[in-house]
Amino acid sequence: MTSPAPGLDARATAKTASDAAPTAARGAVSADPLYAQVASHYRQAIAAGTMPPGSRMPSVRALMGLHRVSLSTALQACRLLESQGLLQARQRAGYFVRPPRATRLARAAEPRQTEADPARFVGVHERISDILTRGLATDVPVNLSGACAHPTMYPIRALSLQAQRLLRRRPEILGTPPDPRGLVALRVALARLALDARIQLGPDQILITHGCTEALGISLRAVTQPGDAVAVESPTYYGLLQILESLGLRALEIPTSPHTGLSVEALEAAAAREPRLKAVVVVPNLQNPLGAVMPDAAKQALLACCEARDLALIEDDTYALLCDTPQRAIKSWDTTGRVIFCSSLHKTLAPGMRIGWMSAGRWHARVEILKYAQSRPNEMLGQAVVAEFLGAGQMDRHLRALRARLATQRELMAQALSDHLPAGTRLSVPAGGMNLWVELPEGLSSMALFDAALDKGLRLSPGWMYSNSDRFDGFLRINAGIPMDERQRAAIAMLGALCASMRRAQGYTAGP
Repeated sequence: MTSPAPGLDARATAKTASDAAPTAARGAVSADPLYAQVASHYRQAIAAGTMPPGSRMPSVRALMGLHRVSLSTALQACRLLESQGLLQARQRAGYFVRPPRATRLARAAEPRQTEADPARFVGVHERISDILTRGLATDVPVNLSGACAHPTMYPIRALSLQAQRLLRRRPEILGTPPDPRGLVALRVALARLALDARIQLGPDQILITHGCTEALGISLRAVTQPGDAVAVESPTYYGLLQILESLGLRALEIPTSPHTGLSVEALEAAAAREPRLKAVVVVPNLQNPLGAVMPDAAKQALLACCEARDLALIEDDTYALLCDTPQRAIKSWDTTGRVIFCSSLHKTLAPGMRIGWMSAGRWHARVEILKYAQSRPNEMLGQAVVAEFLGAGQMDRHLRALRARLATQRELMAQALSDHLPAGTRLSVPAGGMNLWVELPEGLSSMALFDAALDKGLRLSPGWMYSNSDRFDGFLRINAGIPMDERQRAAIAMLGALCASMRRAQGYTAGP
């Protein structure tokens, strides 16, 4: 498209974008041409959600003044962003941020298996540890294997200031033995937060844990014995598989849709064949790694199934606050104390603080004893900081901003994958969070890609990690929680080139 005449000044937009990141004209040192530096500045603002789809780009005249560049440089910056699909030109109106383009990738497919595998002891700890160890031992410029957002997307400064003020006001907190159940003020604040998921809890029904992973481990210890079977989603979070293995439990993998979550019908059929099935572990909202959200009717059917078969239902709610629209927890329908609700602020507020929590219904007294025996109470300072942050009403504003930025980043990552991965790749963009589950074309191995990409400075999360079998070796979990930049774009292009090379080695001649 030919560029329009310079549009009207958008001084408010220009100031917002100018405040969002340092500009090329303010002393940034870069080997890139000046127009590319200016373009990079606005690319970051778009990725961060500072300039949402439909907002007007500063006029060329405004760009010249803001960045102290020539007319030619300002125009080149706009044309570069337009060529990258981030801006669209409107005749006599200027440039506007383009809504995310539809990708060419097909929607993620439903699971190929329709029945659960027989329950069996987990044997993946060694291979998972090998993947994690090799990834951590390699210094890579781009890491797409995680499941957290970028540090700048969390309220680090606000939490830091809160901690400083709290220590000045209450220095004795570092010398005070913590409450075994967790700080009362934090439990009160979490009970209020649970109302968003339609859960009614009192502070005495909440136990603070070291992240959601500890809550899951304690829950399983409370309701099972070694040799018992536990139903899990397939694919499922590899950390859960490690917990099951460490406890001597058998995993019963239940087919799970990338769109609607765990198959209740498959669970019912498998439960009828497995006499030692004691519990079900499920992530109903933004399932990890799929990103699926179970419909409310399916959540209720799952609870009814567990009631009918006397199964403990362990609900992992780690990602629910990142859903684009509010989601109801299974626990909200629980009238008999059958649901053990496990959650965390690790993904939503402060990854470095590892604050999790749980409400265990009929097993709550037991999990309190198990928590005390296993790890003793959490430290008090972090709990107090988070309690004051939540109590001050800052969480809603933070979550709105975080969800908006993640939505933009998911779309940008999906578009980059669509631009570079081979035909036959499948992907659905979830309605929240930062995990993208990518199905590779038939014949491509995620483990082979993990090895090849690691050698080139890119860390991936292969699908092989998310099951007790190898059925997901043709998948990748991609983290879209890091703002898209040129380094990430180059890494995705390199990933596409690796896929194309592997396809050619297999005899495929079609282009990517």
